[in-house]
Amino acid sequence: MACFLFKTEPDVYSFDDFLRDKETVWDGVTNPTAVMHLRQMKAGTKWIFYHTGDERTAVGTGTVVGVDASDPKVPIVRVKVGKRLKRPKTLAEIKAEPLFSKSPLVIIGRLSVVPLTKEQWDWFVG
Repeated sequence: MACFLFKTEPDVYSFDDFLRDKETVWDGVTNPTAVMHLRQMKAGTKWIFYHTGDERTAVGTGTVVGVDASDPKVPIVRVKVGKRLKRPKTLAEIKAEPLFSKSPLVIIGRLSVVPLTKEQWDWFVG
């Protein structure tokens, strides 16, 4: 099961916005590594919604509905809302968790789309 974490500034698009909208398009990603991760996604791919900025907290979940990769530079990923995490997880907690010691989430802090292992996913949602 492929899982990812998507980062966004909460004052640009927050999880509350996502809950209100129910479904949205995740586009505008330009980092080549993040774009590569978006291209790997398929309908049903699960992801964690992470607030960056001052908050730095994983707050909810979502699911990929579909991917339009017709633009060679930036795929457009349609996503639907999942649920709030039972307990949000801060960046400090993530960094303290050995499961993330080699994760791009803590190694490449500016990466906006990060792959997760099943164990990492379970840690977030458990």
